[in-house]
Amino acid sequence: MPRKLSRQANAVVTGAGSGIGRAFAMELSRRNGRVVCADIALAAARQTASEIERGGGRSLALACDVSDPDQVSALADEAADFFGAESTLLINNAGVAVGGRIGEIPLTEWRWIMGVNLWGVIYGCETFVPRFRATGVGGIINVASMAGFVAAPEMGPYSVTKYGVVALSETLAEEMQGTDIRVTTLCPTFVKTNIVRNAHAGSDKLGLAQKLMDRTGMDPARVAAQTLDGLDRGQLYVIPQMDAKLLWRFKRLLPGGMTRGLGIIYRFSGPR
Repeated sequence: MPRKLSRQANAVVTGAGSGIGRAFAMELSRRNGRVVCADIALAAARQTASEIERGGGRSLALACDVSDPDQVSALADEAADFFGAESTLLINNAGVAVGGRIGEIPLTEWRWIMGVNLWGVIYGCETFVPRFRATGVGGIINVASMAGFVAAPEMGPYSVTKYGVVALSETLAEEMQGTDIRVTTLCPTFVKTNIVRNAHAGSDKLGLAQKLMDRTGMDPARVAAQTLDGLDRGQLYVIPQMDAKLLWRFKRLLPGGMTRGLGIIYRFSGPR
């Protein structure tokens, strides 16, 4: 029977100050885990950690810019000190968004989103995987997106990073075959978070995305619980919504048709 890595975990969650990251931290505490809440905004991380403590759990808030490998390494060390042992679960959740048409997006914005969404996940894996190998057990949840397998117009930088996260997760999962180190990739569509509101660069399609998120977005708590259950079952992919599952299957059956279909939607979805 697969080991339930989400139970009584020594867990590190990046981007734990809000959204899906905060939901992961709260759910892990409900599963009797100890949680290090890491966020570039320390005040937000402290709010999550305080709520866990008020509920009777154990938590530590730490500031961490995941685009800085030295800070990620320090995060792993401080987490081990807090737990009194190595971490058993890493959730690479911290993420940002950039919108705009390719050729019009400042390179500074490309570097920013690559640093957080892709390099942040790479640094997390490169830092924690050797520690998991040394102890012989561990779990990694990498938060990707539907944008990791379906590329939409005016979301190029975001899709590039999420495609990269999916590829990294698939590769790592294969490398971990035969071990007790498990890898799960979360690929949702719309979840009720602030990522679109905090996006950089211009695209009127971001306004449409925010409306869809507000109206149809899934509760982050449900996403977190389903993903942790998926990790416990040994799932490589967790695709929590039906629309995401349909897009996933359609892309694999008719990749050209998916691209053309999104192009048609893009052209008729409002002013540019």
